[in-house]
Formats: sequence, structure tokens, C-alpha cells
Amino acid sequence: MESADSTTTASAAATTFDAVVSQEEHSITSVSEDHEKPCWGCGLRLLVSPYAPAFKCAWCGAITNENAVKRDNRCLKWKRLRDRCFVIVLIIFMIFIICGGIWAIYPVVFAINYYYGVLHLIIAVTLSISTISTFSFTAFRSAGAPPNILWGSYPAVRKGGLENYTFCLYCLRPKSPRTHHCRSCGTCVLDMDHHCPFIGNCVGAANHRFFILFLISAVTSTVYVTFMSAYAAYHIWPPFRYGTVIPWAGVLDHELLLRAVREFMITFLSSMLFLPARALVLMYLFMSSVSVEIGLSVLLWQQLCYIYEGKTYLSHLSSLDSDEATTKDCENIIRFFGCPYSTKRYLPVFMSSSKSHEK
Repeated sequence: MESADSTTTASAAATTFDAVVSQEEHSITSVSEDHEKPCWGCGLRLLVSPYAPAFKCAWCGAITNENAVKRDNRCLKWKRLRDRCFVIVLIIFMIFIICGGIWAIYPVVFAINYYYGVLHLIIAVTLSISTISTFSFTAFRSAGAPPNILWGSYPAVRKGGLENYTFCLYCLRPKSPRTHHCRSCGTCVLDMDHHCPFIGNCVGAANHRFFILFLISAVTSTVYVTFMSAYAAYHIWPPFRYGTVIPWAGVLDHELLLRAVREFMITFLSSMLFLPARALVLMYLFMSSVSVEIGLSVLLWQQLCYIYEGKTYLSHLSSLDSDEATTKDCENIIRFFGCPYSTKRYLPVFMSSSKSHEK
């Protein structure tokens, strides 16, 4: 009887041990499967936490984000066609404005002085060609595609070869930290600054210099048009008489000043009834050039400030939440325009040399 009880107890213990072992094996297998995730950069399988939405490979340095969702780009071709058509229409409008300005301004300038008119005509043609050419290069040139690198295979990808790279689900290729994907253009852009709707293209590493040159040329051209249209309008404006005299010396009467301003405005508006068509075009050129040059000057100053800091617009936005320190120097602007030399070599020798120690 005792032998039967001992046999029953041993069989129950063996059954319990087998159940615990099988449960442990099952739990170990399930944990290892949940923690094992592949790296898109080198293809190695990594053991990571199942609650981590993103992880970084210790071998290649690539960052895998499992929560990234690819969006649909079905209307991308129509967007590109729309942007190109808008750019072509804008170029035609610029040529029309240039021709209208030459028709309105330069007959008046040639009537004053022939050689003076030839000189200003050369200046106008030069500014027009530079503005349209830099605008065309900015609009139709590629903004800058990221370089092709090896990825997806462990033997091909070296250690740290994809440091801080992420995977673009739109382009299905690696994306470096300096690269951003533009959903309007449907491509990744290296050193992307912003997407400009007026050029129908992104401003990136390949066309950022042309964009700055376009802004400089456009601001110079609009300032030139402002002065030339005012100069031509002054010579063809109908004469008008203004009889009220403002007492500049002595005590200025407030009522007399208001009366003088009122009479001046009435006389000025009355003279506009006798303006020729050329004068109306000059007024439009003056007002439009002033408004455009203000907007472009603000944009140019903002861009030069970012270049001075060694940043782009997008990198400036991303650095607002971080403590990243950048070197602010005029040499950033010189390097941006393609000058490989330092400004220190143009300084006098006594300024660049080290100071002597006093004994």
C-alpha cells in the first residue's frame, strides 16, 4: 500500500515538473520572438523591448521606427504639372512686366539724354537676364538628391555606415539626418531649406545658391525700377499749380497746414485726370516694385541670417528644441557662395599674427 502511494506521489511530481519545464520553455520562446526585430540598414536581428517604437542598431547605427506610416501620393504627378505650369505663367508675366517697363520708361530717358538712355537700357537688360535666368535655374534644377549608399546587407554595410539614418517609406531608401522628404515634390532633398510654391520646387543643396542669387538680383531690379519709374513719371507728369504757401518760419498754424494738405491732394488728384497711358504704367510699376522689394528684402535678410549661422530653415526649426551650438561666422556665407579661401588671408599680417608677450 505504501509502495503504491509513493509511486502515485512520484508520478504527480514528475507531471508537475514536466508542466513547469514546458511552461518555462514556452515563455522563453515567446519572449525571444517578441524581442527579436530586424534592422532595415544591415539586416541583423536585434533583441529590443517590445514597447520601444524606435530602436537604433548597435552595428550600423541605423534608426528603425516601426510607427512610421506611409501616406498616399496618388496626386503627385498632377501637383508637379500644376507647379510647372504656374512657373511658366510666372516667367511669361515677368517678361511682360519687363517689356512694359522698357516701353514706359526708356522713351522718356532717351528723350532727356541719348547716352544716358543707352546706359540705363544696358543696365535694365542685364538685370532682367540675371533675374529670369536665376529664377529658371532655381525652379527647374533638382533641389539635391541624397547620395546612394549600400544598405540592407550585413557584409556590405560597415560599422557605423548608417549612423542616425532613417528609412523613408515614400522613396523606399535610406534618409540621412541632413535629408528631408518633401511631400509636394515627392522626393528626398539633401539640406532642404523649404518648399517654395512660387518656384514650384524645393530649395536644397543643389539650388540654394541660385535661390539666393535670384533674391539678390530681384531686389536690385525692383529698387532700380522704383527709382527709374519715379524719375520718368516726374518728367511726364502734367504740371499743376499749387497756390497755398505754408509758413515754414515762425509759428505753424494747424488749420493752415490742414488746408494746404487738402489743396495739394485735390490738385494732385485733378492732374491725374490728364495723365497719358505711359504715366499710368509708371504708377503701377512704382507701387508694385515697392511692395515686391519689401517682401523679397525681408526674405533675403532671413536667408542670409540662416546662412550666417550655418543652418537652413528646417534645421533652424529643429534646433529650437535642442541645445545644439553652431558657429556664427561670415565665413559660412563665403563658403556658401563657393569661395574655398578664408577671409583671414586678406587681413594685414599684424592682425593675423599672434600677439607678442610682454616681458
